[in-house]
Amino acid sequence: MTPNSAAPAAAVTNPGNRFAHRPLRHVSERLIEGVLFLAAFSAVAVTVAIVFILVAESAAFFEHVPLIDFLTDTQWTIMFSEKHYGVAPLLAGTLVTTTVGLLLAVPVGTITAIYLSEFAGPRTREIVKPVLELLAGIPTVVFGYFALVMVTPALQYFMPDLPGFNMLGPGLVIGIMIIPYISSVAEDAMRAVPLHMREGSYAMGATRLQTALRVVVPAATSGIVAAYILGISRAIGETMVVAVAAGQQPNFTWDPREPGATITAFIVQVALGDLPHGSIEYQSIFAVGLVLVLMTLFFNVLGHLARKRYREAY
Repeated sequence: MTPNSAAPAAAVTNPGNRFAHRPLRHVSERLIEGVLFLAAFSAVAVTVAIVFILVAESAAFFEHVPLIDFLTDTQWTIMFSEKHYGVAPLLAGTLVTTTVGLLLAVPVGTITAIYLSEFAGPRTREIVKPVLELLAGIPTVVFGYFALVMVTPALQYFMPDLPGFNMLGPGLVIGIMIIPYISSVAEDAMRAVPLHMREGSYAMGATRLQTALRVVVPAATSGIVAAYILGISRAIGETMVVAVAAGQQPNFTWDPREPGATITAFIVQVALGDLPHGSIEYQSIFAVGLVLVLMTLFFNVLGHLARKRYREAY
């Protein structure tokens, strides 16, 4: 037996040498695990810190303002001499602009996702999808002035009584903004549907449209719902579009043709002022911020339950 053949023979007769304890490798793996844990924990810690600050500052606000008045009063006039602290006008403005945006973004985004996933060729998809992603990268303040100087005048051509500041124009622009989010995530979910499901549908004589609507979309429902929840969260948290074009007038109305203010627009308005730290007006931004977080949490929980249900169904 030659010396070169002795090492392989030893490895075969004693395979445990390959799995022997190596202290240096053990330490490096523990170090990597620690770094990964810190990276994951940092996201949770930041979220907990944000919620803690909101709750702590909101508790100081509710020491002066009864919770029942905050939830039921229909006036929000904290910057006036006669102060009212009803969050209903801000909540109504947020829901109205979000609803208008979703009425545009959900059907357009879903149709775009179906087209890119099932009908568009590779070259068309390579062109359209980057353009949609580029649309998502435009600064929101640009969209705000686009709503003010382009969309609202266009709407006034059809509705002459429409005021210069309203919630309809910003709502439509918000819908344009969130179309890339919905279409991109929904298209990825549809593309993830196994090919054999499409082939089985074609083998049964279904057309491409029937396959897309009756096979691909139901199978990708969990991902499509996730796209909708992402769009809702994005629309609720939008700030600059409504701050520029909606009028920043807390108005308890469900009519999108009227001016209004959203929670985020009010936070911007107050945060840019010269209010003293610790005043009730300053603390109000944390109270409405907490409402915004709870709204986002509510929609995310609904989305999680919907995804879980449809994932089990399919």
